[in-house]
Amino acid sequence: MTGVIERVKRNSKQSSKHPTAGEADTGDARRDRWRKHRIARRAEFVEAALRALDSHGPDLGMEDVAAEAGVTKPVLYRHFDDKADLYVALGQRGTEILFQRLIPAINSELAPVPRIRMALDSFFSVIEEHPNLYRLLARGGLQEKVLVKSDVVAEDKELIATALTALLGDYMRMFNMDSGAAEPWAHGIVGMVQSTGEWWLDRRSMGRDSVVEYLTQIIWAAIDGLSRQQGIVIDPNLPLEENKVVQMRKTQENQAEGQ
Repeated sequence: MTGVIERVKRNSKQSSKHPTAGEADTGDARRDRWRKHRIARRAEFVEAALRALDSHGPDLGMEDVAAEAGVTKPVLYRHFDDKADLYVALGQRGTEILFQRLIPAINSELAPVPRIRMALDSFFSVIEEHPNLYRLLARGGLQEKVLVKSDVVAEDKELIATALTALLGDYMRMFNMDSGAAEPWAHGIVGMVQSTGEWWLDRRSMGRDSVVEYLTQIIWAAIDGLSRQQGIVIDPNLPLEENKVVQMRKTQENQAEGQ
């Protein structure tokens, strides 16, 4: 999750007057207690913004967030420079929620098909629970509504595709296959899942379990078909002898947070 952390740190610099969770203690007990209080308070307001977004949709205003949090707008502006600052924080929180579910699923010690299914379900569970947040971030609304240059969804797609490339490449090399296909495969899978997710949010013509199962089938069919062309037969319901995972090294920031 290193890329996520680095991006969050980069975006946090847009609001230099607000403390972040990764900052080290200064040694001044009173100052450090106040900083931690402000960090916790800001996080509470982001959660309130998520609830307001669920209720009011992507057109929510600062007054909606303030009302949900039970404070006045001036109090809210003590913790956010402006609406853009709040929206950036929402994007960061969305990334955290997604990766908290997705990374353990990708790295689960399961047979191939259950592992694919679990990873897909983690993504669809997030967009099902926070559809308005996904719509706000995925459809350019964030860039249009406020002066935010970062494209959270595009950056997340790149991070996920990079992680998936490494995972697929490890397995392909394990089976003595050409790992050059790992990167286009990974980007193709991520693009297909995102496009299907947007379609599903709009239509809801089937349940989450069904759309996850259909995607699981098509992704496994592609993997199975290519491996069989190389004379390799993989049992989709048996764990592989070696469990390849995406390695996530800790940075100073998440060490400071105790993650």
